Amino acid sequence: MPTYTALVDRLGAIADEVPGAVIANSLGMEDMLLVHAAAEAGLTLGVLVLETGRLHEQTLALLDTAMARYAGLNWDVRSPDSQALARIIQTDGVNGFRRSVAARQACCQARKVIPLNQALAGYPGWITGQRRAQSLTREALGLRETDGHGRLKFNPLANWSLKQVRASIDALDIPINPLHDQHFPSIGCAPCTRAISAGEDVRAGRWWWEQPDSKECGLHPL
Repeated sequence: MPTYTALVDRLGAIADEVPGAVIANSLGMEDMLLVHAAAEAGLTLGVLVLETGRLHEQTLALLDTAMARYAGLNWDVRSPDSQALARIIQTDGVNGFRRSVAARQACCQARKVIPLNQALAGYPGWITGQRRAQSLTREALGLRETDGHGRLKFNPLANWSLKQVRASIDALDIPINPLHDQHFPSIGCAPCTRAISAGEDVRAGRWWWEQPDSKECGLHPL
């Protein structure tokens, strides 16, 4: 059974193996657990955040809180290129991403994927909060992978359940997005995230108008 102590040890091993690695932090529960563990252990890991321009106000407030509480970590906050966004809006409209998977992926590319790849070019490896139980597209997730650019990518929470993540969050008094307690287990951009109902998959509220096998933004290629 996964434990917080084992997580801290795993992060420490990653920091030793890949000095200068960065935690890709979407400000979800899983990523906040990683950030807390890294800060508590005094690890030399960076924290990379994508401010897409469409995040919930609650998410932005959490970012301010996290940067103040975990000020010892090296925070790197990136935003999308304004000209790229202007082209997307001119082509598809402000909310045109609901018209097709291709239009939605184009929006994700401009707001998330391109800024992420540009940022990661300056890091030797990265760490995510992905879990196998999150969706059909993540069932084969490994603890250690190589991304499409040859960088090492670590998923130390791959075998954790949502219940285990939340138990550690509560026990350690880690700040989280208040939307999690309003039935938002997975939080992305505000127009593309909704609350879920009892019994729904934890990622059912992400791009809910699409089929389950297409629900990735491109940050984590299938």
